[in-house]
Amino acid sequence: MHDYNTWFTQTTITAGQAPVIPHSWQAELAADTICCSRLIRIPTGFGKTAGTVLPWLWHRVMQSNRQWPARLVFCLPMRVLVEQTEANLRDWLTKAGLLWDGQTDHVGKVGVHVLMGGCDAGDWHLHPEQPAILIGTQDMLLSRALNRGYAAPRARWPMEFGLLNQDSLWVVDEVQLMDVGLATSAQMQAFRFEDEQAGKGLRPCRTWWMSATLQPRWLESVDTKALLASLPPVLEIPADQRSGTLWDVRKPREVVSVAGNAAIAELAAKAHQPGTLTLVVVNRVDDATEVFTKLAALDKQGIERRLVHSRFRPWERKSWRDEFLNRNAPMPAAGRIVVATQVVEAGVDLSAATLITALAPWPSLVQRFGRCARYGGTGRIIIADTGLTGDDDKLAAPYAAAELVAARHALTQIHEVSPCGLESFEASLSPEQRAQLYPYAPKHLLLRRELDELFDTTPDLTGADLDISRYIRSGEERDLQVFWLDIANGAKPTVRDQPIRESLCSVQFLKARDWLCGEESKTNRKPRLRAGMQAWTWDFVDGAWVQAERSNLTPGKVVCVAARCGGYDAQLGFDPDAGPVKPVLKVLTDSDQDKALAADISHDGDDLSVYAWKTIACHGGEVAVLAASIATQVGLSPSLIHLLTLAGRWHDLGKAHPAFQGAILDGRRSDLAKAPDAQWRKPPGTYPAAPGDMRRGFRHELASALALFAVLERYRPDHPGLLGDVAAARAAMGQSVPSPIEGTPGAVEQAILDLPDAASFNLIAYLVAAHHGKVRVALHASPADQEYRDRDGRGLPIRGVRDGDQLPGVVLDSKAPPLPDLTLRLDPAALGLSLRCGPSWRERVLGLQQKFGPGALAWLEALLIAADRRASQLKTADPLINRTSPDGTP
Repeated sequence: MHDYNTWFTQTTITAGQAPVIPHSWQAELAADTICCSRLIRIPTGFGKTAGTVLPWLWHRVMQSNRQWPARLVFCLPMRVLVEQTEANLRDWLTKAGLLWDGQTDHVGKVGVHVLMGGCDAGDWHLHPEQPAILIGTQDMLLSRALNRGYAAPRARWPMEFGLLNQDSLWVVDEVQLMDVGLATSAQMQAFRFEDEQAGKGLRPCRTWWMSATLQPRWLESVDTKALLASLPPVLEIPADQRSGTLWDVRKPREVVSVAGNAAIAELAAKAHQPGTLTLVVVNRVDDATEVFTKLAALDKQGIERRLVHSRFRPWERKSWRDEFLNRNAPMPAAGRIVVATQVVEAGVDLSAATLITALAPWPSLVQRFGRCARYGGTGRIIIADTGLTGDDDKLAAPYAAAELVAARHALTQIHEVSPCGLESFEASLSPEQRAQLYPYAPKHLLLRRELDELFDTTPDLTGADLDISRYIRSGEERDLQVFWLDIANGAKPTVRDQPIRESLCSVQFLKARDWLCGEESKTNRKPRLRAGMQAWTWDFVDGAWVQAERSNLTPGKVVCVAARCGGYDAQLGFDPDAGPVKPVLKVLTDSDQDKALAADISHDGDDLSVYAWKTIACHGGEVAVLAASIATQVGLSPSLIHLLTLAGRWHDLGKAHPAFQGAILDGRRSDLAKAPDAQWRKPPGTYPAAPGDMRRGFRHELASALALFAVLERYRPDHPGLLGDVAAARAAMGQSVPSPIEGTPGAVEQAILDLPDAASFNLIAYLVAAHHGKVRVALHASPADQEYRDRDGRGLPIRGVRDGDQLPGVVLDSKAPPLPDLTLRLDPAALGLSLRCGPSWRERVLGLQQKFGPGALAWLEALLIAADRRASQLKTADPLINRTSPDGTP
C-alpha cells in the first residue's frame, strides 16, 4: 500500500499546509481489491470524504480494477453540502491529472457531474463505460434510483435508474440526517444483493454508509438481514490508534437555559471573542433568521455576521466557501459570527473557537461538536436549552421532543465532548441507552414489490405517476425548487425559460403551497393561486409550463414564479413576505439555446432526429457498432454483446413507417432516419400516415419492435419467440401453427430467426421498443390515440401504430438485400395469450425483469440508448445518400 499512500498524499496536498498521510482506516479501506458494501463510522474531522473517494479512484481508474464499479455516486442529505464536496473532488482529480474537461478524450479521465435541479449534469449517461463521479442530494439521487427522477425528463428516468443500480458505488454520507432516505438506501441495496445472490444482475452495485454516529441497527429490517450478515465489521478507528493532534483536542461543554431566540442572540454576542469564529446552530430556518436579525441590533463592534441555511439560491451561496466556509478564509479583526441550521453539521470545512448550539438530538449534537476546534487546540461549547419537555413535540420540531430529552440526559453524563470524550462515552453505553440516544423508526419502508412496480414508467391516462416522495423524506422536509423570472402580467414562460443551477431555491413544499395558494383549512381548500400570484410548473407530458395550483405543487417539482410576486431576500433567503426578486439569469447564445432545445427534444419531446441526413441503414449500422463497443468495454458476455448489436441494427426500422416519413418535407426517399431541423413538418405528430390519416403521438420505436414480430410471423411462426409455446393451445382449439409465407429471408432477417430462445428475442424486442424511454412495459392507447377517428374499422392506434399497418421494405444493412414489406400487428398489446403472436408484451417484459432484475434490465436499455445518442451526433457521410444540392439535400 506504499504506492497508494504516496499517491494519496500527492493528491490531497494543499499549499501552506503539511502533507496529509492517510489515516490507518483510510489505508485499510483502500486495501480491498474487491469492492463490497460497508458501514463506516469515523469521527468528524478524520477525512471521510477523501477516505472514501480516493480508494475508488485508485482502484477503478489508476489500477483499472474492474472489481470496482465504474461510477461513484456521492449522496448527501442536503444541497448546501454538494458545492463543497464537488470543489474538493475536482481539486483532487486535477492534482491527480484525472479530471475530464468534458471536451477532450474521455479515456483515462473522470468526469464530475452534479445532479441537482437546474444543473446541467453533462453527458455522464452517454458514457456508461467510462468512470464518473456523480454528486447530488438524496432527493435527486434516490428519486433517480427509484425511476422517478426529480427535475429530470421522464424519458431519461429508465436510463438513470439503470446506471444508478448497476456498476455503481454509492457513498451515502452523513446518514444521521437522511431521515427515511437512509432506510430506502438500505432496502435498495438489499434488493440488489438479493438479485446478485440469485444470479441476476450484470455488474456490481455497492453501498457505503458513513457517519460519525452511524448505528448498524438503523439499517435493520426483514429485507436487510442477509445483506447486513454479509458485510465486513464496521470500519472504525480502534481504541489503540486514538492518539495524535485531533485526539488531544479539548472541548468542555456548558449547558445554559435560554428563553428563546433573543436570548440565544445575546448569548452569542457575549461569548464571542474578537478575531475568532463563533458558530451558532439552531434547529429551524425561521429561528436562524430571527437570531441573525437580532444579532444586528446587539452588534456594536462591527463583527461580521453570516446566515447559512438551506433556503438560499446557489447564486448567493457560491461565495460562501471562499469567504468564510473554509479553514483558510480571512478573519476580520472583530471576528465573525455564523448563524446556521443543521446544514453545517456535515461536509463543511469550518472550525469555530466558540460553538453555541440549540439542544438537538444526540447524533446532531455530536456532528455540531465536530465544528468546534476542528483542527486541534481547545474550543468552548455552549448548549442552549429552552427547557422543552417530552410532551412538546410541536415546539421541538423538526425533531421529536423525546429525542431532545434523551440528549439533555446524556449531557449530564459527559462534560468533555472532544473525540476522545465522545468515544469513551459511546463505549460506556448499554444497548438500551444506545437505542434511546440513537432512535430510528422510518415512517415508510420500500418493499420489493413496490420497487418492481416502479420499473414501469408509463403514466396513467391522466399523466399521473406513483408518488415516491415518502421513500425519500418524511413529514414536512420534502422540497420543491423555485426560481424567479421577469414575466409580464398575463404572460407565461416559454419552453426556453428553463432554470439554471444558480437560480433554484429549495423550499419546503407545504410552505410553498401556502405562500402561492394561501393557507389551506378544512373549510377552505384554495386549490388555485391566490390573487396577484403568477407561478407555473413544468409538465413533462406536454413539454410546457402549466399554471401552478395546489395539486401540482409536489416534492421534486420545479416552479417558476414571476419576480414581481416576491418570495426571496438575498440576505435572508426564501422569505414569503419579501418584495420583488432579482432573477438569476444566464445569457445563452443562439447555439447554446439550439443545443439545449435539441437535448430536450432528444430526451423528452418527440424525437425528430434533427441531425445530418442519414438513412435507417447507415444510422442503424453506426448504432450497432457503438453498442458492441460499449457492451464489450463494460464486460458483457458475447451473447449479450450480440443481442445489443442486433438491437442497434433494428432499433429505427419503424422510421420507415409513413407516419414518420410523412414528416420530412423533402419526400424523395422513404428510408430516412435523420434530417436537418429545417426539413421537418411541425408541430410533430400532425403529419399523415396515409391520405387523410393523421397520427398524433406516433412512436417509431414501437413500430420497430412490432416489425421483429412480423419477421417471425412471416418466416418462422413456430419460433420460440413467437408461437413455439403456443402450439399446444392452438391444437386444443383445432388450429395448427401457420405455415411460413413464401420467400427466402435475407441475412438481416436470418439473424433474428437464428435467435435460440424466447428470452433472446424478447430482450431485443424490448430494447428496440424502449430506446427512447417512452414505450416500455405497458402498451396502451395514449390520450392522442383515443382522439383518433377510426374510419375503416381497424380500431384505434397504440402510440400511433394501427393494427395492420404496412411497414414498407427498406434496406436495413447496405450489405444485404432490402427487407420485404412487413405487416404490423397489435396482438402483443392485449393481455393473455395471442394465437398469432404468443405471450403478451407485458408477460414478456415481466419475464425479462425476472431474468435480469429491474436494475440490470434498465442498464441494458441505457447502453443501447447511449449508443443511439452518440451515433446521432456523428458527422459521418452516409454512403447510401448522393448529395447533389448545395445544402446537402439527398
